[in-house]
Formats: sequence, C-alpha cells, structure tokens
Amino acid sequence: MEYKNKKVLVIGLARSGMAAIKVLKKLGADIYLSERKELSDEDRTYLQSIDVTIYDQDMSVFEMDYDLVIKNPGVPPVSPIVKRLKQRNIPIITEIELAYDVSMPQHYVAITGTNGKTTTTTIVYELLKKAFKEKAHVGGNIGTPLCELVLEHDLMEEEGHYISLEISNHQLVDIDRFRPEIATIINLTPDHLETMGSLDAYYKSKTEIYRNMKDDDIFIYNSDDEVMEEYAKKYPVRCRIETFSLERQDTYAYLKDGFIWVNDEKVLPLEKIHLVGKHNIQNVMISIMAAKALDISNEDIIETIDQFKGVEHRIEFVRELNGIKYYNDSKGTNTDATITALKAFDKNVILLVGGYEKGLDMSEMRKYLAPVKKIIGYGVAGKRIASDLVSDPIIVTTLNEAVAEANKIAVSGDVVLLSPTTSSFDQYSGYEERGRHFKEIVNSL
Repeated sequence: MEYKNKKVLVIGLARSGMAAIKVLKKLGADIYLSERKELSDEDRTYLQSIDVTIYDQDMSVFEMDYDLVIKNPGVPPVSPIVKRLKQRNIPIITEIELAYDVSMPQHYVAITGTNGKTTTTTIVYELLKKAFKEKAHVGGNIGTPLCELVLEHDLMEEEGHYISLEISNHQLVDIDRFRPEIATIINLTPDHLETMGSLDAYYKSKTEIYRNMKDDDIFIYNSDDEVMEEYAKKYPVRCRIETFSLERQDTYAYLKDGFIWVNDEKVLPLEKIHLVGKHNIQNVMISIMAAKALDISNEDIIETIDQFKGVEHRIEFVRELNGIKYYNDSKGTNTDATITALKAFDKNVILLVGGYEKGLDMSEMRKYLAPVKKIIGYGVAGKRIASDLVSDPIIVTTLNEAVAEANKIAVSGDVVLLSPTTSSFDQYSGYEERGRHFKEIVNSL
C-alpha cells in the first residue's frame, strides 16, 4: 500500500501504537491518533512535534473519513468503535500487518496459541540468535512491536533477517497479507471470551496465522490437540504440515528413548531441558522443529536448549525460604495456563488465584486440583474463582494479603504458586507488573 499523504487513524497508543506512528511518519502519512487515556507530557509533545492530530474516543471521531485504521491489539473486535468503522467499510489492520507490508522479505517464524507462546517464541529466538547472530530478532506480543524492529534494523531496506514473532489472537484478527515462513498454533483452549464475543470467534482468529501460507511454508501442527483438529478441518491449512506429538510416535516430531526426534532423527536428549512441566517439552519440540526447518545444526540446538533457563512470569522459580518454594506464574491468565502449571507439581501446592473478572468457567480446572493443598483468592474475581474451585478457600483483597496468608499456613516441602487463572487489570497494568510485585513481596519475606 502507498502511505504517503494517506489519512491514517491509529486507535490506541501504548508501545505498538507509537511504533506504528513512527513508521507512518517515515512513510509520509497524515496521522491521527485516538486515545482514551491521558497522554504523558513527553508523548504529547513528541506527537505534536510530528504533526499528529490527537483525538479522544468519542464516537464522532469514528464518523470522520480515513483511508486506513491501525488498531491497537488492546481494542476488542467487539467494541462499538471497531463495529462502526467496519460498517463504514474503512480498512482496519494491526501494527503487525503494517510492519509486514512496508518491510523487505524476511524470515518470519510466527507463534500463536492459548498458552506457551512466550516461552516458545523466546526459545526460537535463542536458536535463531545462535545461528544467525545479529540478523536474529524477537518481537510482537512478547514486548517489542514489529514496527519497532522495522525501524531499529532498517527492515524497509534490508532483507533476509530472521524474526521470532509472538502473535496474539487480537493481532491476528485484522491480518490481510501477513505470511510467515514457519508458523504454529501451540494449542487451543478457552480464553478472551469477553473481547472476542464467542469461543468460535477466538479459535477462528488463531487460524488466521496460516491463512496466507502456501507452497513450502511450514505449519507446525499439534496432533494431540482435538480442537486444533476440528478447526483445521473448518479452515484448512494449505501449506506443508509437520506434525508433532507428546503421546504418539507416528508424527514428524515425537518422543522416544529419552530424546526428541524430528523426521526420524534423534536430536535432543530430554535431560538438556531444564524447564519444569511436560508442556515445556512441547514448547521445546516446536522450537526445535522450527530450527531444523531453517537448517540449524543439532549441536547449536543442544547447546542453546541446555543454556535456556526459562521465561519471566511463566512458572518462574522465585525463592526457597524455610523449605517452601515460591513460583511466579503471573502469565497464567486463563484456566488452561493454570492447569498447565499445576501439572508441573506433584503435591503440596498453595494456589493463589484472582484478578480481573473474565467470566471463565472453572469446571475443567476442578479436575486438576489433586496437587493443591489450599486455594487463596484475591482481587475482584478472587472470591468467585476460588469458591467455584473449592468449598473452603481463603479469601483476601490484595496480593500482599494472599502471600501473607500463604506464608502463615505453608510448611517445609510446600509450593506457593501464583497462577491467577485470569488477567490482572483489576489492580495492575498487566501480568508483568503483577508478577514483579509478587516477586518483590516474596523476596521481602
């Protein structure tokens, strides 16, 4: 698309919106920003210096004419804003699509799914960095917007970089041409009902990751996921498929004799994986499949995995005090993520749950409470979630109080696990702030 002198509305600033604005400025677009929050003096001064017109989010803003809208992933597809723009047939894309559209050809490894995205994206990046050095990058939903990478590494002018890209369903909803070279949907479990409108809309949005893939592009397919099987039938994959399984050995990648095998080649001893939980074997397997597709050597794979110690906020070991181990799983923002965390422990778990009310059903999670010794609920949704899980929870208001209660009842051999099952927006700006606060509390004990 030609952007020069086009009227482009960016909805929502944050880091991705600012990155998109900087790219649009370089391309000569006429830029308009709609932001509901109060801008910092620094941001407002900068935006005014580059002639960005700043609006609030009154509906009248969305009755004006624009050639294109770039939507922050935090703006739900079901919002009146988005519905009205679509009624008016104004094209809407995300910052991911903008970055892809303006860049030279690159090697994209795109990773989505309900859980495991950040760990897998990070491992893939470490493997790319080992093989391709300064031409390897990581971004997307993991923290650094793709538009930022475009500017930082001159991707409008230079091709052939390797990018590990975590993509959320909200970033996939408005994909147009984005086409990764390698992609995966790690798993599909219920989430984001409050922003997507239905479970079907959420699952369908994930399949957008492979919609434009073709020929020898590679889709890494989870043969253990029944929901993935259902949606692959509804929305067929048209590129090359490489399957993986933790349960079977008739797939492209599988487990056998204490090793991960890919295409019947013994690649990685399981003893080189230092992350807890079976789900992390899956995350490593996917990462190895992507590496092998890019001809990264087994030696580099083994060395990289052996050195990888995990991702912040995902079953992250914080501290052991008086024989009690504390784990930060603040990224457990849905029930399946918390189930995954619980599977990593055998017994004596004091589980901290709560936060923003997303309305998620707890019935499936009740099947996985065998290792749980006590549940403590906190925050806006804490009482509802904890009471839906067990008949005798401890209910408090804040995370500080939850940790204090856990510390009172914990004994040597216990695990105190923060895995909230829901998002953090009742008391925090995001799961990162929540996780760091938890670590501060624990480290002050």
